[in-house]
Amino acid sequence: MKKTTLILVLHILVFFHSHSQTTSQFNSESYRVTLPDIKATSFDKDSTANALIIYQHGKSWVNPADYKLKTKEQHKLKILKKEGFENATVKIYTYKKDNNTYEKVQDIIATTYNFENGNVVKSELRKKDIFKEEYNENFDVVKFTLPNVKEGSVITYSYTITSPFMFKYKGWEFQHDIPTLYSEYQTSIPGNWIYNIKLVGGKKLSTNTADLKRNCLEGPRGGSASCLESIYAMKDIPAFIEEDYMTTEDNYLARVEYELKTFTDFEGNATNYTKEWKDVDKELKTDQNIGKQLFKSIKLEDLLDAELINSPTTLEKAQAIYKFVQDNYTWNEKFRIFKDVSVKDLIKKKTGNVSSINILLHNILKESGYDVKPLMISTRQNGHPTKIYPVISDFNYLIVHVKIDDKDYLLDATDKYLSFGELPFRCLNQYGRLLNFNDGSEWYDIIPKKSDIFYSADLKIDDNLNVVGTIKSRITGQHAYDYRKSYFTNETTYVEKLENKSDDIIISDFETLESSKTNPVFKEKYTIEYAAEDTGDNIYLNPFFVTFFTENPFKLQERSYPIDFGYKDSYYYNVKLDFGDKYELVEKPKPIIVNLPNKEGKVFFFSTLKENSIILSLRIDFKQAVYPPEYYPYLKDFMKKVVDIQTNTVVLLKKK
Repeated sequence: MKKTTLILVLHILVFFHSHSQTTSQFNSESYRVTLPDIKATSFDKDSTANALIIYQHGKSWVNPADYKLKTKEQHKLKILKKEGFENATVKIYTYKKDNNTYEKVQDIIATTYNFENGNVVKSELRKKDIFKEEYNENFDVVKFTLPNVKEGSVITYSYTITSPFMFKYKGWEFQHDIPTLYSEYQTSIPGNWIYNIKLVGGKKLSTNTADLKRNCLEGPRGGSASCLESIYAMKDIPAFIEEDYMTTEDNYLARVEYELKTFTDFEGNATNYTKEWKDVDKELKTDQNIGKQLFKSIKLEDLLDAELINSPTTLEKAQAIYKFVQDNYTWNEKFRIFKDVSVKDLIKKKTGNVSSINILLHNILKESGYDVKPLMISTRQNGHPTKIYPVISDFNYLIVHVKIDDKDYLLDATDKYLSFGELPFRCLNQYGRLLNFNDGSEWYDIIPKKSDIFYSADLKIDDNLNVVGTIKSRITGQHAYDYRKSYFTNETTYVEKLENKSDDIIISDFETLESSKTNPVFKEKYTIEYAAEDTGDNIYLNPFFVTFFTENPFKLQERSYPIDFGYKDSYYYNVKLDFGDKYELVEKPKPIIVNLPNKEGKVFFFSTLKENSIILSLRIDFKQAVYPPEYYPYLKDFMKKVVDIQTNTVVLLKKK
């Protein structure tokens, strides 16, 4: 569940003031709405914005009367265009333990300000337009939509959340999907509660102060506590815009988070909540869903045939065990790493969650004599687990690590199309925690194999001026998984999609070579026929009958978060075109070489003329799985050149 009090879903339009190049000054210093706030029509610092957070302020403190956590929030937004109207619908998610212990939202006040016929018109939210409903088993949601919202409206809303959960001290998001002029968060934390405080997103605070206020909270029998009062603020925060090749936005949104470390009552009794990994390892060892399931003994004779049981502990045997689990047990699409994990139920029902399936695989391998351990990870959409201190809730997935002949393999038996030693893309999230209940757990880097796509085409121009010939491919790694799954899920649909990529190309005699649902290499072969563009004595054609990138995926002016491909990869395209003795080449395409900084990527395109044939070769290399943000402008230009080569390369032939 994403911990935020405001869901901002935004689309973007350009709108300039008709008489001035400068935007009216917004009052970003307070919650008070001013006439310039209302009359402004655009935001010059981001001409694409259709809404803007002018001011937001939060304050959290412990109520001395009942020791409950109070948080008061104030938000002031400008609606620039109708595409920004969605920001007028506010959703406040509140945590609950049960029907008697939950967070409450109170004192909701919301107002819309419009400038009509020379006057400021205020529209107030009515109480009957505030709704509360169950979101899921852990959260409720309070929703309301501000009234009379138009282009140019300023909306304000404030509310107070009362929470009995001091372990969930309120975090604060400075960055959203629209620009923010000013965001401030004030906190008051009594010394009884010690939190690990983490600033996420890499953006700098404009204000970061801390003061000690003595005797802010009184306890029984004259006890008292001092409070650490902090102010965090950011200014001129750009909108966070999602783009291809990234993990979850929660890894990068600028925000402050709290994790309860220690609570000490007024009697001096301390309870540690954030533990060291050695303590967590002990807890996991006895956990009903992890440790106890990992130590479940397996009767191999009840599952495997005698020949497999009695075979040597080789790589081939491990592959056979993996295939047995993969083929006989079905993933129910639930992760549930710490909940409803049961090897016994899985064996009986033949279906279960991620942990059940992979723990069964772990236990069979262990019983068969392999050096095997569980690896807890966080999926790409769940965010990176923190390495600063143990946070078990950061993990949502479990896979298997096995060492065979001094080589490490990572296994996940939930997917029928994975090859041995291959992980699904969702698991390629850089690192995980390798559990070892004897020697202690440790961080483990997830380094996927390099993936390659190679296409070769052997073509000629026939007597009817058609380009005909054969295309072959050889695909490995994660790319091969995508091709395998697409093809073996529905072979007919796969070929139809291949044909539909171009209306001018006819495909026939399609076949796969040495391919299966789990073969790490996918090979295919097919024949094409293409009617070249004939203009009198000349023939024009683009020789790229296979394209890797049809458009540049990088469109932002700048990007503040990494470019995460998940794995290193390369693309190859080699085509030989025999134009016979009736035509001659007018001009060879010019060679192109483009390198990323530090040689971390390369585009290489060249052509060779040999008798009556032209040979063209394109190679694209990405030598890193993850590139830091400073590479973004170079990658953007890099991909522009790649797309240009594939779409604008023309071979011109003329009659002799």
